Amino acid sequence: MLVICGFFYFMAGIEAFTLSESFPRPGAWTWLRHFLFLLVTFVTSTIAGVLFPFGRTPVFPDAEPQSFDEFIPFILALPVKYAALIGSTVRNLLTDSTYLVEGISFSLSLLFILISHEMGHYIACRIYRVDATLPYFIPTPPMIGPAGTFGAFIKIRSPMPSRKAVFDIGVAGPIAGFIALIPIAIIGVATMQVATPEQIAGGTGGLVFTDPLFMRAIALFFGIDLHFAYGNPFYFAAWVGLLVTALNLIPSGQLDGGHAIFAVFGERVHYWTGRIAFVAMAIFSILGWIYFNSPSGFLFTVLLGIMMRIKHPTPWDETPLDGKRKLVAILTLLIFGLCFVPFPIQIN
Repeated sequence: MLVICGFFYFMAGIEAFTLSESFPRPGAWTWLRHFLFLLVTFVTSTIAGVLFPFGRTPVFPDAEPQSFDEFIPFILALPVKYAALIGSTVRNLLTDSTYLVEGISFSLSLLFILISHEMGHYIACRIYRVDATLPYFIPTPPMIGPAGTFGAFIKIRSPMPSRKAVFDIGVAGPIAGFIALIPIAIIGVATMQVATPEQIAGGTGGLVFTDPLFMRAIALFFGIDLHFAYGNPFYFAAWVGLLVTALNLIPSGQLDGGHAIFAVFGERVHYWTGRIAFVAMAIFSILGWIYFNSPSGFLFTVLLGIMMRIKHPTPWDETPLDGKRKLVAILTLLIFGLCFVPFPIQIN
């Protein structure tokens, strides 16, 4: 985080060294509330780290209804089966150290990436004297949110002072998160176990995680064929982190990529890139479903449909960006290319 702070102090200029006192600092109750959300997210993501698809615990094995007559009883029994599954998983975590190590390796790695991402935004907000909340973490029941969380966010509560601030605050999160996930991705890929195609097919339950270019580059360096390797907690945490980074960098609405596009090109280009991104993702979702059995594109399309309807706030100072920020914009585009895959999850 010190590297990120120094980078954005340099980007913002000498005036950044005086942090704002014009808005109240978080009080004890605020810190406690945010910490409790973080703690609950740690618990849910630890459980998710040992459950399918990220862990070795199968989910409702041999429980799929085979006919329409079995479907309604199956749905009615799901709450009881889910409670039993979570209960047995928690028991395994408390009694088996190997489960606990796997679950905590996943949750701590993922939370480190998410915290780095959000603190990148938060630190940049403080540098520009923009009032913002501490990061809110969003815990979800495991399997409902497959990673035990829907991520995290900060809420900006004051206007943006300039296009420079919009840009720096927008890209600070993805850059910080990407830097944080690099060692986790390296550890995850370097420690993957090689397996036969039969073992891979049996162990994934028909789900295939599409590897972004960044993962493939690391695997190429270590001479690992990702098609014949088992994932591990570090690999899956980095994979989720790359997916989160890619989604945030899509140039739409008030996503991080939307902030960057608005700052670099202005309101009109931002308006059209959001709509182009929506149409492109809608096409990807249909093609992904037809040719790759990948349903994930539909969720992303809905997200972009919501984002493009949210008007981006106009900063007070609309002075165009300088050359160094345009270079950072190119770097951010490169990060997006390393993280983005159109069909993240495929069903075999």
